[in-house]
Parts: sequence; structure tokens; C-alpha cells
Amino acid sequence: MEITIKSLDTIQEAAKEFINRMGEGKVFAFYGKMGAGKTTFIKALCETLGVKDVITSPTFSLINEYTDGKGNSIYHFDFYRIKKLEEVYDMGYEDYFYSGNLCLLEWPELIEEILPENVIKVTIEEQADGTRKLKC
Repeated sequence: MEITIKSLDTIQEAAKEFINRMGEGKVFAFYGKMGAGKTTFIKALCETLGVKDVITSPTFSLINEYTDGKGNSIYHFDFYRIKKLEEVYDMGYEDYFYSGNLCLLEWPELIEEILPENVIKVTIEEQADGTRKLKC
């Protein structure tokens, strides 16, 4: 799958396209440089799925839980501040990753060795013209 996000004005359309094409996947690992748009895209995804909560990056809490428009949990992780893998073990990551609920991970490269086998890796890259390319 490849989706171009032309601007913030079209990010909701890109999120809808992503949702329509995500299939049965439940764990999505978002890779990209700082400022590539990972949090912004995840926010658009959650809004498109009907989340009414304030959607922010869980940089300090490691995880935020949202409820979509159908009452399902969505787990949003940010592993940027992880220093040791034990921190992820201590938070009970398996309960989330294998819950059957949607899990959206930022900075997954820091926990690569414990990602589930069925994780869908998504790369977001800023292009020279300012657009973003999303690939998985």
C-alpha cells in the first residue's frame, strides 16, 4: 500500500484510504524521522475511526487508550523515551499487542525484537515537495 498525503487539508482523506485498505491488521508500527508526521497521521486515523477524546502522543505515559465510534479500544504507543526493553515488559505490552484491538506504535524500532509476527510496518517519509508518502 502506498498513500500520498498532500497536505494537512487532505490528511483525513488519506486516513480513510488507509482504514479501507488496512484489512485484518491490528498492530501497526509507524516508522519515520522526527517530524515526519507519525503522530499527526495517527491522530487523523483515530478521528476518522470516531474517537472523540483528545488525541496526543503518549510520549511520557508510553500509551494512550482511546475508544472509537463503535466502543472498541484503540491503543496508541510512543516508545521514543524507552531506555530499556524491561520498561515495555513491565507495562504488559503483550496484553495490548495480542488483545485483538487496534494498536498504533510510534518509534517501534526501539522495541523491534518484541514486535508481533503479524505487525504491519508503515513508513512515513517527507518528500522534497512537502508531501508525505506512507508505505506498507
